[in-house]
Amino acid sequence: MTDGPLYLGFDLSTQQLKAIVVQSDLTVVSEAKVDFDGDFGAKYGLKKGVLLNDSEGEVYAPVALWLEALDLVLARLKEKNCPLHRIRGISGSCQQHGSVYWSREAEKLLSSLDGKTELVKQLAPGAFSYEFAPNWQDHSTQKQCDAFEESVGGADRLAQVTGSAAHHRFTGPQIMRLKHKLPDMYKSTLRISLVSSFLASVLMGKIAPMDISDVCGMNLWNMNENKWSEPLLELTAGGKEGVEELKSKLGEVRQDGGGSMGAICDYFVSRYGFSPECQIAPFTGDNPGTILALPLRPLDAIVSLGTSSTFLMVTPVYKPDASYHFFNHPTTPGHYMFMLCYKNGGLAREKVRDALPAPTSGDPWANFNQSVFSIPPLDMAKPGDRAKIGLYFPLPEIVPNIQAGTWRYTVSPGGDDLQESEPWGADKDARAIVESQALSMRLRSHNLVSAPEDSKLPAQPRRIYLVGGGSLNPAIAKVMGDVLGGVDGVYRLDVGGNACALGGAYKAVWAFERSDGETFDELIGKRWKEEGAISRVDEGYKEGVFEKYGSVLHAFEKMETEILKVAKNT
Repeated sequence: MTDGPLYLGFDLSTQQLKAIVVQSDLTVVSEAKVDFDGDFGAKYGLKKGVLLNDSEGEVYAPVALWLEALDLVLARLKEKNCPLHRIRGISGSCQQHGSVYWSREAEKLLSSLDGKTELVKQLAPGAFSYEFAPNWQDHSTQKQCDAFEESVGGADRLAQVTGSAAHHRFTGPQIMRLKHKLPDMYKSTLRISLVSSFLASVLMGKIAPMDISDVCGMNLWNMNENKWSEPLLELTAGGKEGVEELKSKLGEVRQDGGGSMGAICDYFVSRYGFSPECQIAPFTGDNPGTILALPLRPLDAIVSLGTSSTFLMVTPVYKPDASYHFFNHPTTPGHYMFMLCYKNGGLAREKVRDALPAPTSGDPWANFNQSVFSIPPLDMAKPGDRAKIGLYFPLPEIVPNIQAGTWRYTVSPGGDDLQESEPWGADKDARAIVESQALSMRLRSHNLVSAPEDSKLPAQPRRIYLVGGGSLNPAIAKVMGDVLGGVDGVYRLDVGGNACALGGAYKAVWAFERSDGETFDELIGKRWKEEGAISRVDEGYKEGVFEKYGSVLHAFEKMETEILKVAKNT
């Protein structure tokens, strides 16, 4: 470890608070975490980090829990002899969409914190008009979501304005519901924070502004005009007369993802030994934080292959659609983060795996992988064979919005003559399910990618980074490369489950060490070392194979449309 400055990154997720400390060269110096269930579950009655009100579909967390977790994670860093006095900058990422409601006493209480007494004893409940924060899993706002979309002319129009259609978890519908349900609470609220700006506020000892990227998860920010949407504020506030009050509660949005919002407050200096020179940079959401952990270059893509599936890509093109999400890039003006979320990921693949004979080896995926490797793309063994495509949804899906079910189709080699098919056997399902998941990602991202410069290759991502449990599977990696391409290859990324915290730490390094005009990609790209973090698992683009999948892309879209049409009529 050198004697230079250090930078701290936080990750406040649903179930944990992680802290990671890095040097200027991005080397990790120390880390600590708090597990909410393990450390505070009995005290707060938690189940996987949250509380439930099933009768109304509410999922929420006690704000006091996060205050206690912040003290505990810093105490654990101190116990590990982490040189907290050398930390010069702090940033982080937090679970998106959640909201914290500050009372009219909040600013006074934040500014007078005493290092001799724990945060929770000084701030909870007095600093909050509402002791809970809605969690991203909350699904109590269907009525409000309908109103958001109707108010602007539908889901597609709302996506054009805010980057996303209305979703239960998004903050605007949540605020609208709580204002109606708890009018006195809303009236007594001085400011509303996102979880990211809440954590930054506690560290600064004053209420921090929202971040330009995280604000896009609210359904309230007009991304084209880069300001609050007046019609959507009016809807949320219940009329024109409430717009200015709501604006005041939301505050100004910080446009610069770097720089300092203020020094760390005296509480942390006296209690943990931080330097009074330590500065707080803007915090962002967990998904934007993930793309900072690479760093991800424009037209690189991350495919998360966990229980659910996520596709993330940085793009300079803003082409929103109701079926996916756009956020402002957390550090680079004029760039966007494109995100697809799927419920059916690892669980769907496991269901197909378990329909195959049990392998005799110790690898539960052995027969699944053998089937994938032995079957050609789209099961087209020779010219003229019909392509096999399908959808495999053991759970209701988000993209497209279809109920649970399995559908199989065949299509002619040219992509015409789509026909529903009888089941074709679990061995063929093995390849078809991975192809299906990748085809959906390609379908929804193909208008955002471009051909490599000075190349005659077709438009595709530059690199594909695979993360999550599925990234360890060579058969899945190969199909992802077959379908999605990746002119520079397909790679497995391993940052030890700390992507969001690392993204926050890297953001802090850039925020305080950048030169004039130096972008995040420029600064971090020079310091980030691929060795040990990524490994190449597939060559990516394969001439002829990539084009073969492209020929059925329209048929895949038509299949989804037909299934949606049938579902609506039943």
